[in-house]
Amino acid sequence: MKHPRAHIFQHTPDSLREWCAERGWPAFRARQILEWVYAKGEINPGAMTNLSSREREELARSMVFLSGDTLAHQRASDGTQKLLIQWSDEPSPEATPHPLKVLHPEHDPARQTECVMIPSESRRTACISSQVGCPVGCRFCASGLGGLDGNLSAGRIIEQVWRLSRLPEVGRITNVVFMGMGEPLSNFGPVMHAVRTLAADWGLGISARKITISTVGLPKAIERLAVELDLPVTLALSLHAPNDELRRRLIPWAEYTTVADLLDACQQWFRKTGREITLEYILLGGVNDQPEHARQLAKIARTIRANINLIRYNEVDGLPFRRPETGDVHAFQEILRENAVNAHIRASRGRDISAACGQLRHEKSNTATEAASPHTTT
Repeated sequence: MKHPRAHIFQHTPDSLREWCAERGWPAFRARQILEWVYAKGEINPGAMTNLSSREREELARSMVFLSGDTLAHQRASDGTQKLLIQWSDEPSPEATPHPLKVLHPEHDPARQTECVMIPSESRRTACISSQVGCPVGCRFCASGLGGLDGNLSAGRIIEQVWRLSRLPEVGRITNVVFMGMGEPLSNFGPVMHAVRTLAADWGLGISARKITISTVGLPKAIERLAVELDLPVTLALSLHAPNDELRRRLIPWAEYTTVADLLDACQQWFRKTGREITLEYILLGGVNDQPEHARQLAKIARTIRANINLIRYNEVDGLPFRRPETGDVHAFQEILRENAVNAHIRASRGRDISAACGQLRHEKSNTATEAASPHTTT
């Protein structure tokens, strides 16, 4: 009997036991395989010595362990490491299919995502993607420049964290943020599946309190998240503007909701979970970083239980936005604090490797396009 190839990171203990049972293996083999993959970091079936040689051969033949190839691995001077992954075109469970726009098979942005490992004294944070491209199209962001090419399966989301944990000098990943490419709440099912595996004792064992789901703001999805996810994750709202007019200029999807709607959904989140909201605010020089914006943002923040992360913009080649002045950033924070709002300036990490979301894929795509064009000049 021919069995379809499965992705190991897609499996739960129950589903893997079923997979083993289909092959006549004992149920405890599922636990042993998961221990090899998650606890020992081993993805070579040949090294799984407590399986029989026949089982190791079948596992290698029938299971996908890594579903993509690393196209680029960059390391910044501050220790930040970034991977550009090109996913295979093999059908993946839960993933939305997309046409493969292959001009150069070795470099196909329609199948590429990024993930980043950000080190600090006590943390190793994985910043991961949930989609290939992004449907939101924020005017200042590289992720959505080519639109959405497809959703990532839960297995491919988890695989990013596993890959980052195996990089040199990384070791155990302590924190995960869904702040890479894509809108996590528009790929709801696979993201929930991935979060549960990341937090599971049999999986990567990362505390749910150290997993952050960042959303541009889908009120119904936020309400659904509060009801369906029984784990104390952190919710981050990518606000980026303190009023509807400016927000709609920066974020196309803001046309479909209002700041008031988002605040109401966040209130419901807090009432259901007891978890404070993080408001993410990218400061764009001369656009949303002025004192009047800070005062408006303070008024908003005081209506909910929230803290604010201020993020200095990382420039994207070809986009008209600039990094804010240091003095403006600190003045913005001071206004928030004067209004009793907890606000932090997030340290810029990995700027020398373009670690902001979507930049590496964008740069690689531009390079490939220029190399392929007979009209390219230098």
